[in-house]
Amino acid sequence: MTRFVSPPIDHLDKLRQPLTQGEVLVFDFFNKHLPEKWEIYIQPHLNGLRPDFVLLNPDVGIAVFEVKDWNFDAMTYAVKLRHEKSPKLIATKDGKQFSLQNQNPIEKINQYKQEINELYCPRINMSASLAVITAGVIFPFAKDQLVKEMFWESMKYRNMTKTPQYYPLSGADSIKSGNIEKIFPEAKRKSSQLMSPDFAQDLRSWLVEPDFSSTQRKPLRRDMDKKQLELVNTRTDTGYRRIKGPAGSGKSLVLAARAAQLISEGKDVLVVTFNITLCNYLRDLSVRWHMSNNARNKIVWLNFHSWCKRVCIDCDREEEYTAFWRQYFETVSSESDIAEKEKALAVDLPKFIEKIISGDEYGLITKFDAVLVDEGQDFLPTWWNLLRSVCRSSGEMLLVADATQDIYDTARSWTDDAMTGAGFRGDWAKLEISYRLPPVALEYARKFAERFLPSDNRDLPVAVQAEFELYPCNLRWVQTTTNHAHEVCMDEILQMSPLADPILLSIPDITFLCGNQKTGQFVVKGLGSKGVKSIHTYSDDDREARRKKMGFYMGDARVKATTLHSFKGWESRAIVIYVGKSVNKKALALIYTGLTRLKRHEQSSFLTVVSCADELRAYGKTWPTFIEI
Repeated sequence: MTRFVSPPIDHLDKLRQPLTQGEVLVFDFFNKHLPEKWEIYIQPHLNGLRPDFVLLNPDVGIAVFEVKDWNFDAMTYAVKLRHEKSPKLIATKDGKQFSLQNQNPIEKINQYKQEINELYCPRINMSASLAVITAGVIFPFAKDQLVKEMFWESMKYRNMTKTPQYYPLSGADSIKSGNIEKIFPEAKRKSSQLMSPDFAQDLRSWLVEPDFSSTQRKPLRRDMDKKQLELVNTRTDTGYRRIKGPAGSGKSLVLAARAAQLISEGKDVLVVTFNITLCNYLRDLSVRWHMSNNARNKIVWLNFHSWCKRVCIDCDREEEYTAFWRQYFETVSSESDIAEKEKALAVDLPKFIEKIISGDEYGLITKFDAVLVDEGQDFLPTWWNLLRSVCRSSGEMLLVADATQDIYDTARSWTDDAMTGAGFRGDWAKLEISYRLPPVALEYARKFAERFLPSDNRDLPVAVQAEFELYPCNLRWVQTTTNHAHEVCMDEILQMSPLADPILLSIPDITFLCGNQKTGQFVVKGLGSKGVKSIHTYSDDDREARRKKMGFYMGDARVKATTLHSFKGWESRAIVIYVGKSVNKKALALIYTGLTRLKRHEQSSFLTVVSCADELRAYGKTWPTFIEI
């Protein structure tokens, strides 16, 4: 039998958050002295908590440990008693006293134990949880007696001193002894009537490393074929290149890798997207080209409107930009307002920025050696030509696009004449094979496009036939009504991991997508009421929504939730999509985009559509699993 460790042992030196010296010491101790049936989870994504270690044995119990590398000689530590409140951890250094209560490890393990019992193992009997869940603290570089004296009052306040075997507090002496039972008294127990494999399975999906985290340690070139690598490592004679391809064909991989390669050659690079969140995804991809943060930190990542604002700031015209934005975008209340807004984006804003750029006599606006644009079908030719003006002579311009995902009805603006006027010569570079989608999901996405999308604007993905058996997926269609939609969405999110059993699906890998802010807010609020935390982009306030988009990334330890618009270009192994009652032309293109966000995985991928649209019922009935609620 081989011990299960997540992340795998040979990946520990590549973690985004490296293990401390003390954590390495503790891991080696656990791995050497624990019986093999104990599973070890390192820095698990426990609904955003991130304890240092969780140990799990389906026959015995659960243990959570906090490790502190503290040097008690560096400053003076003390615990101060408070009336009807937990004792406060304080420290004194250079004559100044300050609070460290937010780092108090006793409070941390108390929280871990409560949440494991209440949220992540709901089937464990409350009265039995004391004996099933151990919560301990280890100080690898401090004397046992010192730490026990230091935190005695904190433990006493939390009633831990009555059953110290379930709240072990240990230090360097215990580690040096090599006696596992000094650090974890329950370690050698063979079985427990209070624990079961079902309880263990409840917890595993919260503990196992998400797919995104392990993927982030994989060099990008391993995911790329010969043609993609050629596009990354070469440039055209003119420096202008356009790449088109269907969903999942690697367009964004090529763009991110090319940006990282140019940075490694000392070039100044600007990457521009339409939606804000896509920049975060591309940044993570770029890191994987040379497995270095240089690309993330040195490339300039902006969505188009942020770049416009930066141009105005560079030229001391920020107030004019703000006034322009307010004029068109802060009072949209009717169809005529929406039409005016679209005109402003397509015509007035580019003219405004063009005037500023052409009047830049002193070279105030930042220029680049390369400008790369992702999701180019969302851009207008006028926008592209503005970006050309900040690319240095003999520089490089790259546009990647998929007209099938034309959710803003802009792709048709790219006529042959517009392409010629945009600096392009010759044909598109084409990527045809989809490496993202599981083959079965790809076939259903193709059927959707063939059935609902215009035939003159389709570029559909093609699967590698030999891969059909390599990447299984679970496709589920739930037809419901608007009266029940929010509850159904919550239920589908919550049961996605349990339904995956015996496949282990990490909770943070689950992504919820919908078409509007209101639905999203209802669902994440409902999840929160059940103790399930999420990172999301929903808000009634545009500025707050923008702030949330800037902080949205797949490496977060919580369930992901955003709009279909904001998830364009991204991917996830497990997705729940909500489709409302009304589906027009743009909505259909958006649904297709959502269907093609699914990422293949050797152990299966999961896609659930919750739909209220009567027009899609017949199509939904063709899915492997169709349920009507």
